[in-house]
Amino acid sequence: MDKKGLSERDICTKFISPAIQRAGWDMQTQLREEVYITKGRIIVRGRMTTRAAGKFADYILYYKPNIPIAIIEAKDNNHRVGDGMQQALNYAEMIDVPFVYSSNGDAFLAHDRTGNSEQTERELTLDEFPSPKELWRRYCAHKGLTPEVEAVVGQDYYTDASGKSARYYQLNAVNRAVEAVAKGQDRLLLVMATGTGKTYTAFQIIWRLWKAGAKKRILFLADRNILVDQAKTNDFKPFGKAMTKIKNRKVNKAFEIYLALYQAISGTDERADIFKQFSPDFFDLIVVDECHRGSAAENSAWRVILDYFSSATQIGLTATPKETVDVSTTHYFGEAVYTYSLRQGIEDGFLAPYKVVRVDLDRDLAGWRPEKGRRDKHGEEIQDRIYNQRDFDRSLVLEQRTSLVARKVSEFLKATDRFDKTIVFCEDIDHAERMRQALVNENGDLCAQNRKYSMRITGDNDEGKAELDNFIHPEERYPVVVTTSKLLSTGVDAQTCKVIVLDQNITSMSEFKQIIGRGTRVNEDFGKLFFTIIDFRKATEHFADPDFDGTPEQIYEPKDGESLAPPDGADAPFVVDLDAIGAGADGITGDPGDFDPTDGVGKRIKYVVGDVHVSVAAERVQYYGKDGKLITESLKDYVRTAVREEYASLDAFLKTWTEADRKRAVVQELEQRGVFFQELAREVGRDFSPFDLVCHVAFDRPPLTRRERAKKVRDKDYFKKYGRAARAVLDALLDKYADEGVDDIEDIQMLKVRPLTGFGTPTEIIESFGGKDAYVKAVRELEDALYSAAS
Repeated sequence: MDKKGLSERDICTKFISPAIQRAGWDMQTQLREEVYITKGRIIVRGRMTTRAAGKFADYILYYKPNIPIAIIEAKDNNHRVGDGMQQALNYAEMIDVPFVYSSNGDAFLAHDRTGNSEQTERELTLDEFPSPKELWRRYCAHKGLTPEVEAVVGQDYYTDASGKSARYYQLNAVNRAVEAVAKGQDRLLLVMATGTGKTYTAFQIIWRLWKAGAKKRILFLADRNILVDQAKTNDFKPFGKAMTKIKNRKVNKAFEIYLALYQAISGTDERADIFKQFSPDFFDLIVVDECHRGSAAENSAWRVILDYFSSATQIGLTATPKETVDVSTTHYFGEAVYTYSLRQGIEDGFLAPYKVVRVDLDRDLAGWRPEKGRRDKHGEEIQDRIYNQRDFDRSLVLEQRTSLVARKVSEFLKATDRFDKTIVFCEDIDHAERMRQALVNENGDLCAQNRKYSMRITGDNDEGKAELDNFIHPEERYPVVVTTSKLLSTGVDAQTCKVIVLDQNITSMSEFKQIIGRGTRVNEDFGKLFFTIIDFRKATEHFADPDFDGTPEQIYEPKDGESLAPPDGADAPFVVDLDAIGAGADGITGDPGDFDPTDGVGKRIKYVVGDVHVSVAAERVQYYGKDGKLITESLKDYVRTAVREEYASLDAFLKTWTEADRKRAVVQELEQRGVFFQELAREVGRDFSPFDLVCHVAFDRPPLTRRERAKKVRDKDYFKKYGRAARAVLDALLDKYADEGVDDIEDIQMLKVRPLTGFGTPTEIIESFGGKDAYVKAVRELEDALYSAAS
């Protein structure tokens, strides 16, 4: 057998897979082939989207299901045995495995990432591939797993008939957490971007620890009722009768898995602290969802719960660790055992990218100062000072500003899709109500069809809150555009939300991340692949903050005489406790930002002015760039950059194009890099082929239309060397190219469309050339003639 003539897949089937099987690996349960690790980044330009190529491993080996231990990258036999190693090492870092192999079918090159081997890399014969027991022994030695810890770490994941499997980063998070708990770590932090499945990850951690008997009674804590109900109904459902939700302030100690709101088990006095009906050592494990909100603050009423159950292992989950002088998530839970960032999620294609529409209003930029003695609509004399963006809708209402924002949002929806789910974040409840009214006025036709087209969903409005489930349900059409202040900023799984409107002053990086997270979920079934942020308050300047997507560092400010190292029990400044301002039984509370400022004696200070003109000063569109930064550029600028990243010069592109067996493959590769030829043709000229669009936009070559290229081929009398029947077929293909823009003339399926069908069946047409090889050669020569006419 000539190995050099075999494809990579043949090498896998005939040489690599048999070697793995001979080493004792179960091909059904311990090996997966062609495993997609990522889905491929979603690239957005205008209204067009495409996906970059996803990353996939040729082989991943598992000691137990969902516990990956090794990766193998295969190459055909025209490559060296180690040619796949660098690619494999990249994947190994992503999926957190220590043993890496590359093979071309002759042997294996083995790389040991543990640092415990005398040789980091060495070559193995096909018969020397290690067994599962051998790799697991080396894995346990590397991790320092005792037999007791090994029993917990080796506990299987939950699986069912649905076939749902964890994504690579979820496996990493679960495995890291389970291992840390098994080794005795009692405080853990997992940081995972919104939309990456924190609740599912929490379920698998709890399931494995519970099934292994390492943790027998577990409490899952959240601060929103919807978070608890979603967990109980969806991801936590397999716990069945072992699980209960604590409600109506009643405790039943007969269960093993408890789900609860902070607010449902604690209160403003000891009599309301029903968690004390449990003994301090009742729970073995507490998992705290959205742990940045309440539990990180040392004087929070919620923190009292964690302190009471201090003997339990406690795991904090958050997308946004809070690190300020007031509150430190890492100070309590420790450094994150695993982090999966928003940027990485977008790069992998699991989270939706975004584009930003920044709208600057003239009054926001220049401010407004009332003339002396000016009174507002309610007769209140307006304090004489300059009011700026931070004052608007908090202490001063410019009604025309509210109307303008509503009009710009409505214009955007009319230009895209008026039924795209949209959240408008406002300064407070009053602002949210005024914005709702303005949106109703701008969309009177749709509101007449259904009054729920635009609604306010805030903590004080029962009717609005009742519509929350309908808003987040992908199949429910109404409500479409909702206004809010704080209620929807966290914990709401709005899978199909396509527009986030920021008309709120956002100073907290944590809050900004949470708000942006409402749009990051991908739902391909409903066409949700990206979302748009419309920013009226410069909030998206947070994207420029180097800490936007980095690993947070603890901030600690020592007072005079104190150690520079933060003490374990350092007091934190006062943090507003949401329990104290009226949490309902459903856990939805007001928020400090939802209350109007007062003058100290309860008098409202919010001036309302209706006759101050407001206009748009500037507007621009920015895209999420490959490096995670926002970029402002035209489609042509983007194409130039994308093409030149792939091809350093025109000659390099022409060489690749000329040598390609199928020109369409080159086009598809560029499309995966975000070169939208359909959109580009609208901007440059519809009569140009992808070849000319690239040459013109990326390398400044004057373009030729398809018709001009076809004419140059005919002028050269290219067809004279073929018989009459073959000439007629090639002439028809040339007409299709010139008239209809059919670039893929090399596709044999073209013979099944008119007018080619008039020359006979595909078989008969091919025979007129003397066979398939001769036909393919003729079409390739025709393409070469077309594209050699470069000017």
